Parts: sequence; C-alpha cells; structure tokens
Amino acid sequence: MGATGGGYTMSVQIFTARVRGGAIIPDQAVELPEGERVTVVADGVALPRDFELTPEQEAELAESLAEADRGDVISAEELFRRLSR
Repeated sequence: MGATGGGYTMSVQIFTARVRGGAIIPDQAVELPEGERVTVVADGVALPRDFELTPEQEAELAESLAEADRGDVISAEELFRRLSR
C-alpha cells in the first residue's frame, strides 16, 4: 500500500480458499510471487461457517476494489452527508 496525494492505493487479488492441514489452499490456481506477503480475511464469527460469495458477488467486490484503485471514491464527509439524508 502506498500513499498518493494524501490517499492510499492498494493492489489486491481476490480469491477463495480453504484451510487444509493448517495451510491455506486456494480453490483455484493463483499466481503470486514467491515470498509475497498476503493478508487473509477469515470469515468472522458473525458469519455462518458456510458463507461464500457467489461468482457475481466476487465480481462486484473486485469491481469495487478496482474503482478504489482508480481513485473513483468519495470522502468520508461526503459518505456521511449522503447517509444523513
């Protein structure tokens, strides 16, 4: 993650995986550079154990992250203004 003009950019790759034998095993082939640092967001306690995103939901999430990467975002102030309507 790097700072750019007072904001942050982050390049992400989204994939689903399962834990098998204590290791995180992607459901489909994923190419990552050897030694790449990754962040894992595990299903939270509030989510059912069988929670999974549909392919459409994964695509929507990926598009949302791409929008953020492009800088197509709004400020927190604008978000709160819109929510207060």
